[in-house]
Amino acid sequence: MAGVRLAVSPANETVMSMWALASPVHHAVHLPWIDRARVTLRRPEVAERVRPLVELTWRGCPLPDFITPAARPNVEMVDQLDQIAATPSAVVVQDLLSTTARRPLSPFGRALLADPRGLLPQLVDAMRVWYDEAIAPDWPRMRALLDADVAYRAAQLAENGAGRFFEQLHPSLRWLGDRVVSDDPFERDFDLRDRGLALNPTVFSHRRVLWNLLEDSLPAAAYPVRAVGTLWETAAPPPGDPLARVVGSGRAALLYLLDTATTTTDLARRTGMSAGNVSAHLTALHAAGLVDRARQGRHVLYRNTDAAAVLLSASRGG
Repeated sequence: MAGVRLAVSPANETVMSMWALASPVHHAVHLPWIDRARVTLRRPEVAERVRPLVELTWRGCPLPDFITPAARPNVEMVDQLDQIAATPSAVVVQDLLSTTARRPLSPFGRALLADPRGLLPQLVDAMRVWYDEAIAPDWPRMRALLDADVAYRAAQLAENGAGRFFEQLHPSLRWLGDRVVSDDPFERDFDLRDRGLALNPTVFSHRRVLWNLLEDSLPAAAYPVRAVGTLWETAAPPPGDPLARVVGSGRAALLYLLDTATTTTDLARRTGMSAGNVSAHLTALHAAGLVDRARQGRHVLYRNTDAAAVLLSASRGG
């Protein structure tokens, strides 16, 4: 467990987004995205090319490990697609069979099982098209939320150690001796064999941690991202806010969001401001003693100071 690492996986988000599309009632927080994605999927040229991915993920089917590869820091979608395309046929077959314990394979799944070398390119193409058409337009917004989560979790790991880190990661997890125990409906016991454990936040799994199915796969898990309810929101001070009249609406909007440590990119996503404007406002707020900043790896986290808390309380009539 000493090899825990945190990263963002565009391939995971691309694949798991299909679950939200198939079951909007269980992913209501994503309705703004679902409405747009459904329009995209109704386009005949998109529907035909994306069909292999739709069939392989229908109604929350277990995902074969090879289409959700363990994420690496700063990995891009093109890199993960190349990795998936290079999956040996024997691994494709093994991973597909691991998903059939509770549900049979879809027609495309059966065809891929019979001819992995011939049909794997179709699946890779389906993932590429769906990413380009449905994920890429909103990827900066998703990426900002995911990156902010990675920075937050990295700080927890550094401050509290691995045992407390896993308990804070998700209520279903706990540290027990030399292992992590997950309250999971699938009973599995994996030996990491000094391969570490790749953890990536995901916006499209809101209930539980999702583990790889097979011990031979590189150990990986996707966990629900923090603050997913803010993903499609924009923030502004309330109308007539007295603090906004003093410091300006942009800086007031940032102060209202900085009760928890946050990155510049996440603030830009949530406020609708450009990253440059956010950075300029944060510089001014920091110079005035209203915002603290601290570096965590490649991220800089901002948070209100006690002085800012006093201002916010006064503006709210507290």
